[in-house]
Amino acid sequence: MKKILVTGGAGFIGSHLCERLVNEGNDVICLDNFYSGSKENVWHLIGRPNFELVRHDVVNPYWAEVDEIYNLACPASPIYYQNDPIQTTKTSVFGAYHMLGLARRTHCKILQSSTSEVYGDPNIHPQPESYWGNVNPIGRRSCYDEGKRCAETLFFDYHRLHGVRSKVIRIFNTYGPRMATNDGRVVSNFVVQALRGEDLTIYGDGQQTRSFQYVSDLIEGMIRVMATDDSFLGPVNLGNPGEFTMLELAEKVIKKVGGKSKIVFRPLPSDDPKMRRPDITLAKEKLGWEPKVKLDEGLDYIIEYFREKLNT
Repeated sequence: MKKILVTGGAGFIGSHLCERLVNEGNDVICLDNFYSGSKENVWHLIGRPNFELVRHDVVNPYWAEVDEIYNLACPASPIYYQNDPIQTTKTSVFGAYHMLGLARRTHCKILQSSTSEVYGDPNIHPQPESYWGNVNPIGRRSCYDEGKRCAETLFFDYHRLHGVRSKVIRIFNTYGPRMATNDGRVVSNFVVQALRGEDLTIYGDGQQTRSFQYVSDLIEGMIRVMATDDSFLGPVNLGNPGEFTMLELAEKVIKKVGGKSKIVFRPLPSDDPKMRRPDITLAKEKLGWEPKVKLDEGLDYIIEYFREKLNT
C-alpha cells in the first residue's frame, strides 16, 4: 500500500483518480480548496479508512510523508480560470513549486497534470510532444496556458537540479460523470443545454475541432505514467485522437437527447484554438496505452449522468 497525495482531488478528474487509487488499496490524501472542486464528488469515499479529505490551497506549502504525488490542482474550465486569472497563475506556479519541494524532501514520485493548452492555437496538427506551441502570453487564456507551461518548466528543472522523480502529462479534452452543470466546457454545455430543451451554442462557425477523451481512459493513462521508471519524464500526451468539429458534436448530442433544440452561433472568443488533436505515438510506445471508450459510447454515459443530476 502506498501513501498518495492528490491535489485537486475533489475536482472532476481528481475525484475519479482518488476513487481508483482508494479502490486499489492505497492510502489517499485528497487535497482541495473547493474553488472548482466539490465535496459531493468524493462524498462516497469519506469514511473509507484509507481516504482523507483535507481543505487546503496549494499556493501555500503542505507537508506530509507520501510515496507519490499527483498534482492536479488548478481550475481547468475557462469560466473558472478566467474568473480569477491571477489566482489561476498562482495555483499553477506556486502549487507546482510547493509540491515539488515536498517531493524533493520525501524523495517521492510526482506527476504534473499539464494540458493540451500548452500548444495554444497550433500550427502543427496533430500535436506531438516535440511541438513547442503557439501561445499568446498576454491573452485572457494566458493565466491557464502560461501557468501550465511554467509548471512544466519547474518540473524539468527540479529533476535536472535536484533529481526529483518527475512525470509530466498533457491532458486533452476530457469528459465524464462529475462534470459540473455550469462547467463551461463544450461536452457538458451541449448535453445540459439539450436536456433542458435549450438551443446549443456554438462559438464561431463550428468547424473548429476537438478530440474528446472519456475520463476512465485518462485515469488509466495517469496510473501507467506514474508506474514508469524514473528515466521517463514525459511530457506525454493523454487524449483521444478521434477528431470532431463542434458542429458534429452538437448534432450527435441533439440526436441522442432528442427534443427540439437547435444550433445557434455566437462570436468566437479570442485565442480559441482552431484545431486540437493529440499525437499519442509516445503513449502507445512507452505506456501501451490508447483510449478505449468511443465518443458515441461516452456521450451515452454522460447524458445519463446529467439527466439524473438535473432531475434531482
